[in-house]
This record gives sequence, structure tokens and C-alpha cells, in this order.
Amino acid sequence: MSGEWVIGIIGGSGLYKLDALEDQQWIEVSSPWGTPSDEILCGRIGHTKVRFLPRHGRGHRIVPGEVNARANIDALKRAGCTDILAVSAVGSLNDDLPPGRAVMVEQFIDQTKGRPASFYGTGFVAHVSMADPTCARLSQWCADAVEMAGGEVSDGATYMAIEGPQFSTRAESKLYRQWGADVIGMTAMPEARLAREAELPYALMTLVTDYDCWKEDEEPVSVDQVIEQLNANSEMARKTIEHFVKTLPEHRSPSPIDFALEDSVITAVEMHDKTLLAKLDAVAGRLLQGG
Repeated sequence: MSGEWVIGIIGGSGLYKLDALEDQQWIEVSSPWGTPSDEILCGRIGHTKVRFLPRHGRGHRIVPGEVNARANIDALKRAGCTDILAVSAVGSLNDDLPPGRAVMVEQFIDQTKGRPASFYGTGFVAHVSMADPTCARLSQWCADAVEMAGGEVSDGATYMAIEGPQFSTRAESKLYRQWGADVIGMTAMPEARLAREAELPYALMTLVTDYDCWKEDEEPVSVDQVIEQLNANSEMARKTIEHFVKTLPEHRSPSPIDFALEDSVITAVEMHDKTLLAKLDAVAGRLLQGG
């Protein structure tokens, strides 16, 4: 079995458009889960279809805790995406991950609060596995693309997701290091959880902007510092995305994540909530249609 790639790119801080896209057009995609962060920029790189969504909206107008991750993932699924590569700015909790470094995330610690973290609920209960929350093959291809773009990359990192929008206290920053976190950010959760629930393989390339405040010989992080490094990182991110898409295999072979909902739904058929099922027509469409 093989198929066509349709790559969803979620752009983080500093990445609000993709100049490499050919035949590009902003298209509004409606979602029953609310309003996505922005329209979706549709186009292609080479022969591969790409769907780009700026996580904070163009102009960076949405605070991390108010990003509608459910609507974003649902809209990308409706736009035909088969896989997602997300990009995020992060602080470093690790001496070996300096500003400017690209870091591929393998694991998460989620300390966000009050954000809707699932598409499923009363009337259609599903429990997907999050043991390995990112897609190994996408992550490896992206790491290779960073090197093609002339950047330095580290992999296997653990991402600490905090609520924000404030940066951490020094005590929190030191605690997160003790927990084994390598980078810290405000947006990748529940995004990664929702991608898994939508059966979308998800990789996260983070770009370090600063050392978090645990490092006492460095000045505490400021917005000015972050923006300066963001500008340097964003060009490398664009080049990486272009290399990543251009070097994908010609045909997409299935991923186990394509079937993440298999054996995950526990609610008896006769107890299914039809209103909820109607909202799940995109994210769980394969399952609901018996695919």
C-alpha cells in the first residue's frame, strides 16, 4: 500500500508564511471545534502538496493558552493532511543545546492547564497510546533536512510544556531540569495529543532561542532577546522545511499512527452520541466510515 503525501506544517513563533510554496493560496477551513488560528496556506513544494498553518496567526496575535489546537488539527485533517511537521521556539534546559540549535522532540512532559486536550468525550470515549508521541520517521527526515540546510541538530529531546504566557520562575526552571526536560515551550501540548487522536503522524522541530532562567550566568530571557534569535532561526526553518519536503520518498507508505484509533474506542455502539460523532467526521472519519 502506498499513497500521496500531504504535509501539514504548523508554524511557530517567527514562522508565519512559507515563501517556497508554489501556487500558494490562503484558504479558509471551517471546523466544528471552533476557529483555527488562521486560514491555511495551500500550495506545493515540488510535487508534494503542503498545507501551512501559523499557530499564533499572522502577526502573532494569539496567546499560547488560547490557541485552539483542536480546531487547528481538525482543519489540517480536513485540508487532506497525511502528516504534520510542527515548528516551535523553545528555551533550553540543557547546557548542550545552545541558542540557534534545532532540536527534534521525542517525549513530552505536559504542565499546561485547562486546555481542551481531546476530541473525544462522553458518548464516544477513546484512549489512544501516547507512549511514543512523535513520529520517528518524520523526525529523522527532518533532522537530516536541518543538516542539509546548514544547521546543527540534536534529537531525542524531552519537551516541557508550560501554560505561559509568562516565562518560568528560576525555581521551576531548575525543577524541570531535574525532571529530565531538555527544552521548554508553551504550545506543543495538547497539539501533539490531538494529532495522535486524529491519526496524524506528528514531528516537532524546536528551535532554541535562549537558555531558560536556570542558567544564572545568563541574563533572564526577554522578548527582545527571543525576537532577535527568532529572526535568525526562521530562515533556517524555512530552508529545512523545503529540504524536508523535497527529500520525502516518492510514495507514502503507511505508518502505524495512521491506525491509532484501532481498539481505542471503548463506548458501546448503541451509546454513541450522534452530535459528537458529527463533529468527529474528519479526525475519526476512517474509523466511523469503517475504513
